[in-house]
Amino acid sequence: MFEENKTENEYLEIQLLLEAIYRKYGYDFREYSVAHTRRRLEYRRAREGMTNYSSMQHKVIHEPAFFEQLLLDLSINVTEMFRDPWFYQKVRELVFPHLQTYPFVKVWHAGCSAGQEVYSMAIMLEEALMRERTQLYATDFNEAILEKAKNGIYPMDVVRQYTTNYQAANGATSFSDYYTADYDSVIIKSQLKEKILFSPHNLATDGVFGEMHLIFCRNVLIYFNRELQNRVFNLFYESLVPGGFLCLGSKESLRFSDVASKFELVSEREKIYRKKREG
Repeated sequence: MFEENKTENEYLEIQLLLEAIYRKYGYDFREYSVAHTRRRLEYRRAREGMTNYSSMQHKVIHEPAFFEQLLLDLSINVTEMFRDPWFYQKVRELVFPHLQTYPFVKVWHAGCSAGQEVYSMAIMLEEALMRERTQLYATDFNEAILEKAKNGIYPMDVVRQYTTNYQAANGATSFSDYYTADYDSVIIKSQLKEKILFSPHNLATDGVFGEMHLIFCRNVLIYFNRELQNRVFNLFYESLVPGGFLCLGSKESLRFSDVASKFELVSEREKIYRKKREG
């Protein structure tokens, strides 16, 4: 009984903390997966030596600098360039031929984190001779992470993995053509940034990002509860042109969503879907 009450109290403290974050700063984590949110908060609570989440709530309200740190903890920033190379091969094979039929293409990377995915796409578009007629939109709720994405600077020690991924994704040239080395970092070449617009957008609270031909949102929705997932799926449906494509992460699916019948499955393993044309 004691353990049950302790768990209930802890859950209530977490809900009140998330409510405080929303009311004070406008960031909405209230419908994120409970298990994911608790793990991230527990990490920060232990690091700060706090005994409970109520003391964390007090600090969040009164110390904006602490909130900024907590925001980084709650952000989902685990990614790399050409992550899951087989996925990029399928996009090139199944999606690009359709995109090439349009005079102008709009692509949205929702939850772009530090920009690795959007730069991967820019490279693919460059190699397909499509970059000049494509506008890429890269959005994230965390503006500090968005600034990192905009800068396009990555540690030198990750480049070997990025290069391996690029080659496995059937890259057409040498990965080193797309960055310049600067001591212990690499900087993505400016030409790849020309057609990318980085912008704040919160999937939990913000609206339609309209008339997209392709939307990437990979490995973000697994951190949302079912209700929020459904809202975001509807948001993507409304944001896509008829016949537009939606790419999800390997553990994500439209199968049990409210909009499942409005999409056709293009590739099961890669979780590529296409919005059905009406009629």
